[in-house]
Amino acid sequence: MRFRAAILAAFVLLWAMPAFSQGCAMCYSTAKATSKDGQRAISKGVVVLLFPPLGFMTLGIWAAFRYGRKRDLEQAQETMLHLSLPLSHPYRQA
Repeated sequence: MRFRAAILAAFVLLWAMPAFSQGCAMCYSTAKATSKDGQRAISKGVVVLLFPPLGFMTLGIWAAFRYGRKRDLEQAQETMLHLSLPLSHPYRQA
């Protein structure tokens, strides 16, 4: 099973290899033909465009961990309450 997972992971990584390189020759040649100031502006623009998705992803991961921690705490408290009630208590469910 691990071998199949390794083959699948290798296939996915190799299939996505063009995404790691410069895929658009026209974009590359146009950016390369600009002046140094233009290249710096493009680089800054890429960084600026990176911040919103990165911020949303960070916020989403933070919220998921916060929700998970809160849920785990509530379940632990419920379990402790459930264990501390006598068997004949009306709030104790079977």
